[in-house]
Amino acid sequence: MSKTKYDRQLRIWGEVGQAALEEASICLLNCGPTGSEALKNLVLGGVGSITIVDGSKVQLGDLGNNFMVDERSVGQSKAKSTCAFLQELNDSVNAKFIEESPDTLIMTNPSFFSQFTLVIATQLVEDSMVKLDRICREADVKVVFVRSYGLAGLVRVSVKEHTIIDSKPDHFLDDLRLNNPWPELKSFVENIDLNVSDHVAHKYIPYVVILVKMADEWTKSHNGNLPSTREEKKEFKDFVKSKMVSIDEDNYKEAIEAAFKVFAPRGISSEIQQICNDSCAEPSSSSSDFWVMVAALKEFVSNEGEGEAPLEGSIPDMTSSTEHYINLQKIYLAKADADVLVMEKRVKNILKRIGRDPSSISKPTIKSFCKNARKLKVCRYRMVEDEFSNPSVTEIQKCLADEDYSGAMGFYVLLRAVDRFTANYNKFPGQFDGGMDEDISRLKTTALSLLADLGCNGSVLPDDLINEMCRFGASELHVVAAFVGGIASQEVIKLVTKQFVPMLGTYIFNGIDHKSQLLTL
Repeated sequence: MSKTKYDRQLRIWGEVGQAALEEASICLLNCGPTGSEALKNLVLGGVGSITIVDGSKVQLGDLGNNFMVDERSVGQSKAKSTCAFLQELNDSVNAKFIEESPDTLIMTNPSFFSQFTLVIATQLVEDSMVKLDRICREADVKVVFVRSYGLAGLVRVSVKEHTIIDSKPDHFLDDLRLNNPWPELKSFVENIDLNVSDHVAHKYIPYVVILVKMADEWTKSHNGNLPSTREEKKEFKDFVKSKMVSIDEDNYKEAIEAAFKVFAPRGISSEIQQICNDSCAEPSSSSSDFWVMVAALKEFVSNEGEGEAPLEGSIPDMTSSTEHYINLQKIYLAKADADVLVMEKRVKNILKRIGRDPSSISKPTIKSFCKNARKLKVCRYRMVEDEFSNPSVTEIQKCLADEDYSGAMGFYVLLRAVDRFTANYNKFPGQFDGGMDEDISRLKTTALSLLADLGCNGSVLPDDLINEMCRFGASELHVVAAFVGGIASQEVIKLVTKQFVPMLGTYIFNGIDHKSQLLTL
């Protein structure tokens, strides 16, 4: 791994994430502008290997919307030309191409896809999407479906189950346990006097100490309960404020600002509880490492954790004397290390119990799991076939009636309608000169028929939207392709690195209204 080459992105997903990218094998179906732009971002990011599947030749029209081909490429294999261009961008990526129609490959050689980590399927019609999704589910290969169509775009992730340890949420409460301190933290806090006469010493007592002490005093006079009502929370803050000796005490200001951390509910969140209660948390010999560690977490929470997950072990910056801060850091780190050791023991016991090698899950993996135990995520996606044949009728009707979502839902329905149109008339609406009025009428009839099949009798789409869809003529506009391809590559990185949370649902880009929306169908 070249740390200099990938320096900026290493700061986002770290060496573990970069290693996952460099080991990934990505297959791109159709290398028009949408697919090429998605793959370009992954090649620049240092993905291990790419395979481009496209049976078409470069035409003059491609020069107007695809920067991965040039005049010399006209008449040549599009897959070969794009592959050569992308290889130039990063020579450490292993790039291959196959001159074959993706639709044909899906039909005739389904086992071909099992060799990849992930497939980016661009510009596929509905029938091919359904078949590919089925093939990849069976082979346990992730799929990202991508489509740009005029000023509309679609991105849809499909994978049976995607588990994430390091979900990197934007906002998350520090794991300080101010409302549930363990013995060592309690002991440290008890040895610090808030009524110290030295003003300088008083100004540099960390807010963690202040709040743990104040919370303890509060519970003693409130039947063991922490503040819960708005009045009690205000009263608690005033209680903390009353201990200030002078107005320039930043540590007390920080304590008042952080008082909400005392009010936070104890124990694990409902989301983590749900993961612990999942049927997969009953491990077997075929369980993934993630679910084995979840099983260990479940045991830990019920026993040593006393309702809590393992401690993260880090503390934020705060106004404090150096001595107090270092001692606090050591206490938090020691507790986190002790929790990791307990978890490690439980993981080994579970592995032994299910007939697996007790050391098959490494200590760094268990440590990372413990550090992120409050942020675990499990994403499960419906099969495309299920969504297409049995979508949520109430959701479709709700979106069509909602001014904010009607455009996105309209495009979703029309992107499916144009595929039906193509199956019937062997061309996309508006694809060729002439007959535009007839295409508009036919697409409107097709869309209404589709809505009826979806259980939305009586629902209609705006004529303007149907007209625009025909005017697009199935064209890929580079600016839309680049944007939608960028969204797709972002989702690929989330899936490959198992960091951040991929989109759950069908993403629709509406270039007319400049909106990006997620539909849950």
